[in-house]
Amino acid sequence: MSYFKPISISLSPNVEKDDLHLALNLIIRPWLWKKGKAIEELENKFKKYLGVKYALSFNSGRSSFFAILKALRGYPLGLEGLKKGDGVALQAFTCNAVPNPVLWADLEPIYVDCNKDDFNIDISDLKAKITLRQAQGGDLTKVLVVQHTFGQPCNMDEIRSVCMAHPNLILIEDCAHSLGAEWKGQKVGTFGKAAFFSFSRDKVISSVYGGMAVTNDDTIGKKLEQLQKEFGQPSRFWILQQILHPILLGYIILPIYSFLDLGKIFLVLSQWLHILSKAVSWQEKRGERPDYFPRALPNALAVMASNQFNKLEKFNQHRQKIADYYYENLKNTEFQLPKKFDNRKNIFLRFTVKQKYPKGTPAHEIIYNAWHKQNILLGDWYTTPIAPFDTKIEEIKYASGSCKNAEELSEITLNLPTHINISRKDTERIVNFLKKFN
Repeated sequence: MSYFKPISISLSPNVEKDDLHLALNLIIRPWLWKKGKAIEELENKFKKYLGVKYALSFNSGRSSFFAILKALRGYPLGLEGLKKGDGVALQAFTCNAVPNPVLWADLEPIYVDCNKDDFNIDISDLKAKITLRQAQGGDLTKVLVVQHTFGQPCNMDEIRSVCMAHPNLILIEDCAHSLGAEWKGQKVGTFGKAAFFSFSRDKVISSVYGGMAVTNDDTIGKKLEQLQKEFGQPSRFWILQQILHPILLGYIILPIYSFLDLGKIFLVLSQWLHILSKAVSWQEKRGERPDYFPRALPNALAVMASNQFNKLEKFNQHRQKIADYYYENLKNTEFQLPKKFDNRKNIFLRFTVKQKYPKGTPAHEIIYNAWHKQNILLGDWYTTPIAPFDTKIEEIKYASGSCKNAEELSEITLNLPTHINISRKDTERIVNFLKKFN
């Protein structure tokens, strides 16, 4: 049966046997779904790991980000504070889960291009767009969100220099890809006024949905505590969907995924019948907010996330080992490998290579079709400047052509898996496949 099991990059890739057993245990103990000691235990683990004063859990990374933005609405920023219509600078080459909370908070996303070397925010374009917005007389850019893309930390010296030049600019770190990454020996998530993490199904640690907002600022921290209580818990049905996800993926969907397409059909049918949740709802693809966001993190998902957090170092060491293999065995090919930087500890959530054939060319289509025939599922990070591909970018207020690097990269990047369930045999299969197109 292993012949039919695909090499997956996004279908709950971190799940191991102990995670499956934990989910099965939770299914039959519904009194633990909403409330319990796991929530506080997980928050305390984050506070200790990052060395921060406040860590408040929510039911997703976007709920965590939204809570931070709501906390800033009353923050003593300059003379006015953060108000409706203020600008939030964030990079393109991202998921709609980042600009959506900005829209939900009645703020204005300002899309900044990314670098081709590390996929992170382009400092020169950031400066230019802050200046342009001021010159046009719009509301000031009050918030800067930096995304440590694919686990590669941003150059925080450059980021802090921008913030020093604009004293009213609040720095928020998007650490959805980067739990455990470091800049000059300091963990990401500890540089700005606040940061948020994601425990989504394909992140560094996974509880299907979940997230954390962290800060050392007392004003923000106290407000986050208040918001966590105000948001309340998600419904029991929503919690059940998330607990079922690793069980159905692990025991049914992945083992038979490509056998007569039965697993694929079961997955689609389960989502259509709302037995399982989708990673991104149709509302979010249009800039709208589904009713299950924002919410606090329920105890059942805190139990699952905490179990994953206990394995964080093992996970990241495995990712580094897989990345080393890719570096060594793809170094003499035409694929451009991730650039290595001094002072940065990259955790390689994904090993992102660039190939020379853009979308629309026959060679590009041949490569992608061949992946699927080999049962290698690449996922969709990022085939468009704002993912997923069917996001209505005009509803997310992204203007085509405004971030040319991001648009170009979305045409030529390939994400190679690094997660704990990728074996040496899997990496050999992937490398041998890529060499056919060298």
